Amino acid sequence: MTISPLDRAGLRPRVDKALSGFLATQRARLLEIDPALAEVADTVSAFVLGGGKRLRPAFAYWGFRAAGGVDSSEVVAAVAALELVQASALIHDDLMDRSDTRRGEPSVHRRFEVLHVDEGWRGGAAGFGDSAAVLLGDLAMVWSDEMLHSSGMGLAELARARPVFDQMRTEVTVGQYLDVLTQATGEMSRERAGKVARFKSAKYTVERPLLLGAALAGAGPEVFASYAAFGLPLGEAFQMRDDVLGVFGDPAQTGKPAGDDLREGKRTYLVAAAFEALGAAGRAELDRALGDPGLDDAGVERLRAVIRESGALAATEARIDALSGEALAALKAAPVEDEGREALLALADAAVRRSV
Repeated sequence: MTISPLDRAGLRPRVDKALSGFLATQRARLLEIDPALAEVADTVSAFVLGGGKRLRPAFAYWGFRAAGGVDSSEVVAAVAALELVQASALIHDDLMDRSDTRRGEPSVHRRFEVLHVDEGWRGGAAGFGDSAAVLLGDLAMVWSDEMLHSSGMGLAELARARPVFDQMRTEVTVGQYLDVLTQATGEMSRERAGKVARFKSAKYTVERPLLLGAALAGAGPEVFASYAAFGLPLGEAFQMRDDVLGVFGDPAQTGKPAGDDLREGKRTYLVAAAFEALGAAGRAELDRALGDPGLDDAGVERLRAVIRESGALAATEARIDALSGEALAALKAAPVEDEGREALLALADAAVRRSV
């Protein structure tokens, strides 16, 4: 049986173990403050440990190993902190998109909305859920910093990693704002869609985790340059694959209702490519239906047909292939160790194909 690239070196269960230990410690700390915070601790733990492929820790870990770093439980704990950044981003993303589910379970704001209703508390249940999601997302981001610095890595390694970690968190936050802004303004261009994808997802999914691993390993500038040349196009291809799944994907695979990106009005590369290719009537139809939260299944199917017939799906698939090829060529030429290169190549393939 073929081992998933995420499970090489037993990485996925090791990351989960590090996260479980860290979150258990945080739970005890919260309960010392007030027993009511058990719901907060348990929700964050359930969100972090209840799913996710651990792709970002995997890129950071194998970036570290490929750059000459030696395996240890400390480095696994350090790269596991990326999952808390991911949790923060997803909790906030679900709130902004008004998504009801994540990975087939209620999103955090919905979970706390239901809690409010079940307990018969005062005030608006929806507002309580929204407030809780903002705070839990912030808490996950705070904890990501703490987990990195309590990982056991040396001060020199942490000092090298810190600027990468900080820049990554800034980029994903402003990338999310650009996504919200683009939906509000209705701007529909591949250039804007590409920038949103680059900063909201591509950099913090692949490039920055790789550079974090390189920093922890004390790699030289040649490795950093190679990782950037590999990570950014691969991250963009990864996000484009996500965009395709957001429109054409199976809910059993995505964990979200079919066509949710259309209802949320996502101005992705896929949608922008369709808009640029369509005539006036097609653009009007796409613009009118995109972002309609009441879009039914028939409406979703109609927009899928419009996008497919415009040639945008084929163009996006071609762009994914081109970006993937660019990334793989950069990695194959990188001055890194062969075992790490092999693992990163397997991760790259799995990330774009979504076979992990």
